Amino acid sequence: MRPYFAEFIGTFVLVLCGCGSAVLAGDHIGYSGVALSFGFTLMALIYALGPISGCHLNPAVTLGLTLSRKFDAGRLPAYVIAQVLGAVAAAGILYVIASGRPGFDAVATGFASNGYDMRSPGHYAMTAAFLIEFLLTGLLVLTILGATDLKAPVGFAGLAIGAVLVVIHLVSIPVTNTSVNPARSIGPALFAGGAALQQLWLFVVAPLLGGAAAALIYRTIRALDPVLQMPQRQAMQALLGETAQRMDRAGAKPTEF
Repeated sequence: MRPYFAEFIGTFVLVLCGCGSAVLAGDHIGYSGVALSFGFTLMALIYALGPISGCHLNPAVTLGLTLSRKFDAGRLPAYVIAQVLGAVAAAGILYVIASGRPGFDAVATGFASNGYDMRSPGHYAMTAAFLIEFLLTGLLVLTILGATDLKAPVGFAGLAIGAVLVVIHLVSIPVTNTSVNPARSIGPALFAGGAALQQLWLFVVAPLLGGAAAALIYRTIRALDPVLQMPQRQAMQALLGETAQRMDRAGAKPTEF
C-alpha cells in the first residue's frame, strides 16, 4: 500500500502547488511563475517520494514506463487510481481555499482547467491542442525514460525531469493551460464543470497516446538489455532506477521485494 499512498500524496501536492499557483497567484506570477511552480514541485517530489513509488504522479508516465518494461503492468490500474484520487482531492482543497475570496467563481475563472478553442488562453483550436499535448507528453516521458536509465548519471534525474516540465509549461500554457497529465486535468475539471468536462477527453487521450509513443521510441533507440535492465518491481522502488544504479556501482546485488 505504501507506493500507492505515495502516488496519492505526490499527485495531491503536485496539483495543489501547480494548479494552486495558477488559481491563487496567477495574476501576480504569470505563466513563468506557474511553470516554475510545476517544475520545482515535481523535482522536489522526485527526491522525496522516488524511493517509495518511483514518483510517477501521472497516468501517462505510468503507461509509458509499463510499455517500456520498466514497471509492473499488474500495478498500473492501482497507480492510476491513486493518482486521479490525489488530483481530485487537491482540486477539492484548492476549491475551498479559493472560495474564501469574495466573488470567486470556478466556472468563470476556469479553475486552472485545460481547454481548447474559446477555453484556450490563446484560443487555439482543438487540433493544435491535441498535437501539443501529444508531443509534449512524449517529451516528458522520453526524458524520464532516459534520465532514469541505468547508464544515466546517478542523482540528476530529478533535475532533468523538473527542468523539462518547466519548459513544457512555458511552451504550452498559452495553448491549453498545459496538461501532459490526465490526473492533473481531471481534478480541476470536476470543479470547473460544463465545458471543462466536455473537453476533458482530449487531455486524457492525447497525453496517454504521447506517453505510449515515447515508450515505443525509447524501445526503438535504446535496445533493452536483460542484463542491464532492472526487474520491473525493482524499477518501481526508486525513481525508476536511482537506487539500483548506486547499488550496481557499489558492487552490491539488489534484492527483490
